[in-house]
Amino acid sequence: MKRLVRILVIVSAVLLTMSSCNKQDRPEPCIMPANCVLEEGDVVFRQGVSMESDLVMLAQGREGMYSHCGIVVDSAGVKMIVHAVPDEPDFEGDVNRVKMDSPERFYMQSRASRGEVMRCDDPAVAQAAAAQAMRCYKAHMLFNDDYDDADTTRLYCTQLVLRAYAAAGVKLNTGEARRYSVPGVFDVKCILPVQVHSCGYFKSVMRFATDANQVLK
Repeated sequence: MKRLVRILVIVSAVLLTMSSCNKQDRPEPCIMPANCVLEEGDVVFRQGVSMESDLVMLAQGREGMYSHCGIVVDSAGVKMIVHAVPDEPDFEGDVNRVKMDSPERFYMQSRASRGEVMRCDDPAVAQAAAAQAMRCYKAHMLFNDDYDDADTTRLYCTQLVLRAYAAAGVKLNTGEARRYSVPGVFDVKCILPVQVHSCGYFKSVMRFATDANQVLK
């Protein structure tokens, strides 16, 4: 009887381990369609699912569809996304900084419920902007927690996009910084994602969402 119990315990442990490994090996769903082809300099938007994302959406009002943005770069022949983001550590002790993620990670279902890819008509400008974004990433620039546009040593998401395209010779017409506040919590002025999205310089390539509905433009 003891031998049977021991065998059952061992088998249960093995099955539990295999189940755990299968869950870990299974990639998390990505909301970006497989047929979405990214190019250097594309500005990518997402609506996040965190509390911070909800606050950004609240600050933008009804006109805002996205809470975060980044820039597509070419990293040794692989399209990646450089973005300045808080609270997405890659390892224990990681700081808020300019990061480079794969599109699959940027658009993981646990991070995004909606997304859009927008493109510059001038490939030379787009590539120059992507190169500048890559330089910001390689410089290990920190996230601009104060959302201070006068601070050139740190960046927040839209500030990164503006700086990248400014380095490529294009000043995006986003208008003035808007107030972004929650009474008793914080009160800052910054360029919100809706201002980059509606600046008129980029054209929409594709929109998509968690329900797999997508709109080609």
